[in-house]
Amino acid sequence: MAKDLETEIQSGLPHKDYHDPPPAPFYDPAELRKWSFFRALIAEFVATLLFLYVTILTVIGYNHQTATAAEPCSGVGVLGIAWAFGGMIFVLVYCTAGISGGHINPAVTFGLFLARKVSLTRAVGYMVAQVLGAISGVGLVKALQKSYYNRYKGGVNMLADGYSKGTGLGAEIIGTFILVYTVFSATDPKRVARDSHVPVLAPLPIGFAVFMVHLATIPITGTGINPARSLGPAVIFNNEKAWDDQWIFWVGPFIGAALAAFYHQSVLRAQAAKALGSFRSSSNL
Repeated sequence: MAKDLETEIQSGLPHKDYHDPPPAPFYDPAELRKWSFFRALIAEFVATLLFLYVTILTVIGYNHQTATAAEPCSGVGVLGIAWAFGGMIFVLVYCTAGISGGHINPAVTFGLFLARKVSLTRAVGYMVAQVLGAISGVGLVKALQKSYYNRYKGGVNMLADGYSKGTGLGAEIIGTFILVYTVFSATDPKRVARDSHVPVLAPLPIGFAVFMVHLATIPITGTGINPARSLGPAVIFNNEKAWDDQWIFWVGPFIGAALAAFYHQSVLRAQAAKALGSFRSSSNL
């Protein structure tokens, strides 16, 4: 790879069969006049609503099954909850990728914004749509199953007993790093050009990343890695403990997303090395 990079820098002609899209503008007010922008906002709202509706119902159903059954292993278990979150992300990213990019997560949107994949206008719009969708999805769960929702704490993300806030924050940072790193890798232009004949290839690893992170961090924080997922239940359930820990589920994912964006763009895609090589080449002229 180093040899290819050196050749590319020296010749000035990239030898590749794919093209990196130009960086998105930092702020693009023209998007506010396009139907495609508002269609993407609707897609993000509906996708996040469906995501929270199905996953929070799964959590509440599992808690009800384990509380009322004689067998301690009744219900879908932690494995089933992880599958619900990962499976829904796979389905929804597949459905919305061609419309909005299938973010369904403010942390993902933030990471892509830092990498200049989306403009500030689109990033803010997506985050608002995702938060509103999450609140609406959890509100729908409470409207249909109010007694169960209140009894089983509404699927709220809270730091588990025995874990420090630092441990919870670290779990959210690393978990979100894994997710956003996977998003960058799965949607990399080079990989897309090579694997374009397999349309489910990008949503599949993203869904699996969500699944694996849930297996690891459900016992610690209930697994946030998505500020909208954490805020929606907190708003509807409105519990003091949920609000006390809420900062963990925003600060952690945003730090993890920023680290993933830096790692992918500056290290894996060698942006820093290319810039340094160009500087050294021009200094010899």
